[in-house]
Amino acid sequence: MERFAEGVVRRAEPRDLDGMLVLLRELRPHDPAVPRGIAQKIFAGLLARDDLDIIVCEVEALLAASCTLATIPNLASGGRPFGVIEHVVTLSTHRRRGYGRRVLEYALEHAWSSGCYKVMLLSGGQGTDAHRLYESVGFVRDVKYGFVAKRKAET
Repeated sequence: MERFAEGVVRRAEPRDLDGMLVLLRELRPHDPAVPRGIAQKIFAGLLARDDLDIIVCEVEALLAASCTLATIPNLASGGRPFGVIEHVVTLSTHRRRGYGRRVLEYALEHAWSSGCYKVMLLSGGQGTDAHRLYESVGFVRDVKYGFVAKRKAET
């Protein structure tokens, strides 16, 4: 946990479900809603995992930003794990205040302390404010290329 003047950065807790759903709706407004009972089960399962951390920035009892870090065991690289960060989001009403930076720095510190030899993050678009944020915390573009495969829609 990291306290700062306006709030705290910490790992998510069961009480954070509603705030997480708000953040994820902002990130992906066109995604179908997950029924509450199913969302509770999924969230509880995520929080129970040792290899996954949902990092949140709480400001005045509101989740202002979040990201998810998965730490993946690895036989290569001397057996050191690697990390993947996904679902980086800050509420639009709370952007440009450093909250996204705080969750990313917290996630990276956790990855390094867990022995990760690298952390990867995919981002859409080009030249966005988000990309400048990612670079400012240590991510470097053009080191490797990212590829994404999605399941074809069933007909």
